[in-house]
Amino acid sequence: MSTGTSTGLHLPPTPGQTVGPFFHYALPYGGDADLVPVGAPGAVRLHGSVFDGAGVAVRDALLEVWQADPQGRVVRRPGSLRRDGWTFTGFGRCATDGAGRYSFTTLRPGPVAGGLPFFALTVFARGLTHRLTTRAYLPPADGATDALLTAAGPRARTLVCAEEEGFRFDVHLQGPDETVFLVTPGEGAP
Repeated sequence: MSTGTSTGLHLPPTPGQTVGPFFHYALPYGGDADLVPVGAPGAVRLHGSVFDGAGVAVRDALLEVWQADPQGRVVRRPGSLRRDGWTFTGFGRCATDGAGRYSFTTLRPGPVAGGLPFFALTVFARGLTHRLTTRAYLPPADGATDALLTAAGPRARTLVCAEEEGFRFDVHLQGPDETVFLVTPGEGAP
C-alpha cells in the first residue's frame, strides 16, 4: 500500500491482496492433517466441506485446526511441521480436495476454562483479504451452554459439528447458511 513518495506526491492507497489461491503449492506438508496417526487410541475424525456463497464447493481452500487436548489443556509443544507419530501438538493443516472436502485425524478436545469443547478453525481461500476464524463445537450435552454459542443466537447452529463418521463441520463462506466467523484482533471484521 502506498500513500506517498519521496517527491511529496500523494497517491491513493492500493487494495490489499487476497490470501489465495496458492495453498496447494506452498503450505501443505507430510502428515499435516494427522494430529495423531489414524487408528491411534482416542483418534477421531473432523471433516467437512467448504462452500462459497452460491453453495459451490471451494476446491482451493486451506484450513488450520487449533485445539486443546482431551483434558482441556492448550498444548504448547513444538513440532507441528514435523510429525513424530506420538507428540500431540494441537495443530494441523489441510487443503481441500477437488470436491472441497477436508479431513483431520485428531483427538476429541476437552473443555477449556469451563466452556464447551471445540476445534478452532482458520480458513484461507481465494478472494478473502484476511483469514477467517471460527469454532467447530462438539455437539453440546442437554442444557450445556457456552458464551459464544449464546451470543450467536439462532446462528449458533452454524458452529456445531454433526456426529457423522466422527465430527462433520461444513464451512459456508457466505449465503443463508454462512458460518459465524470471529473478528481477529488487528484484522478487522470478516
